[in-house]
Parts: sequence; C-alpha cells; structure tokens
Amino acid sequence: MAKKKGGDLKAFYGVLGVAAVIAVGALLWSTRGGGLSSAATGPIASIVLGELDDLAALVEMATGIERGDPNAPITILEFGDFQCPSCQQFATFVKPSIDSELIDTKIARFVFHDFPLSGHAHAFIAARAARCALDQGDQYFWPFHDQLFAHQPTWSLSAGPPMSEFAGYAATLGLDVDEFSDCLDSDRHADVISANIRLGTELGVNGTPTIFVSKGDGRSVRVSRWSEFEAIKSVVDRMMEEDAGDEN
Repeated sequence: MAKKKGGDLKAFYGVLGVAAVIAVGALLWSTRGGGLSSAATGPIASIVLGELDDLAALVEMATGIERGDPNAPITILEFGDFQCPSCQQFATFVKPSIDSELIDTKIARFVFHDFPLSGHAHAFIAARAARCALDQGDQYFWPFHDQLFAHQPTWSLSAGPPMSEFAGYAATLGLDVDEFSDCLDSDRHADVISANIRLGTELGVNGTPTIFVSKGDGRSVRVSRWSEFEAIKSVVDRMMEEDAGDEN
C-alpha cells in the first residue's frame, strides 16, 4: 500500500544537522506549461532555493510515498526521477526484488521521494502526475509509477508536456480521467515535490537514483551500488545483525 506519510523518519532526517526555514505561506509558482495550460511544470524557486532555518518544517512538507509495514525495522529510501533512465533500470530490475524479499516480508518499508532533475524537461510534471494518481487512492500510485517507467522512452521524448500520455495511463488504470486531468493542469503538489528536491539536496543527493538504508535510531547508509539488489540487501542484513548483537 502506498502512503503519503507513514512512520516517523525524523530520526533519519535529523542526521543532517541543518538549521533551516521554509516559508510555507504565500508560495510563488516558478514555472507553468505554455499555451493555455496552467500546469506547473517546474519547481517553486522560493522552496528549492530559499534559505532554511527549520528542518522540521522541511521534513513535514517533503512527504514521501510509502510502501510496506510502517513498523518495519528498516527503511529504504529512494530519491528518484521518472525521466531518468537509471531510475527506470532500478524500478525494472532491482525494486521488484526489494518488494518481494524485503518489503513483503516486513523486514523493510520503502519510501519514494521525488527528485526531478533540472535537465529532464518532463520529470517534474511526471512527478506531479503520479501524485495526482495518488489523490484518487493509495492503490494507484505504484501502478502509475510503473506505467511512467514502462513508457518512459515514449513520453520523455514529447516536444511539450505529455499531458495526453499521462491521461492515457490514468485511463488504463481506471482512474477518473477528468479529475486526474484537472489536478495535472494545476499547481497541485508542486510545493511538496519542490520540498522533496530541497530535502534531497540537503542530504547530498546530486543524482538519481540515490538510495539510503536507515534504522529508526537515525543510523543510515547511502548505497552506491544501487543497481545491485545484493548490495542493498547486504546493508539491510548488516543492520539487522547489529541489532541482534546489541540484544545479546
């Protein structure tokens, strides 16, 4: 099940040690689609570039999408970009093993944070599209996530924002297409995605996918070999073994 917010990740984010402020009121939208579209297609500069002095406010806004048992002892976090070919590789070849061996077995939960890269013209609106799907029910986010990656070679080459392609994926999954399109052709979720970008930047994310494995006490490891399931699992196993040793 996908969740907008699950268990408390503040211990993990607290290792940043940053002092921050995020101006949550009176937000300005930095980019919209061309023509008659009112769709937000880029991040909010006041969030992404603004000065920060309250980490808690940033974490509160930068909600990730969860999958799995919120009480699982391990958390696997991805900062990802729907237009990133490496993220497609991760989603296609690595994440299914994470789901079956770690998430479904309640060893870990998975949290996806949007980190659309500035060099990918449609990554930001793709992130908004996935969250527009989520608006119609938790059960729609991950199937839409999978549709975006499965069809990435098509929509990523669109000359303009691929609104009709995204609406087609929504229809395939049984969403209310009018409701989905109204959401997509708006500002909705631009603030959350922008906060995700800022949070990733504060965590040192500079490319996608970036994978962290963490424990509830704030211990965390950035996994450089993200393309290898065994590399991720070995970090999880090590953390579990450390806990078992502490209990003896």
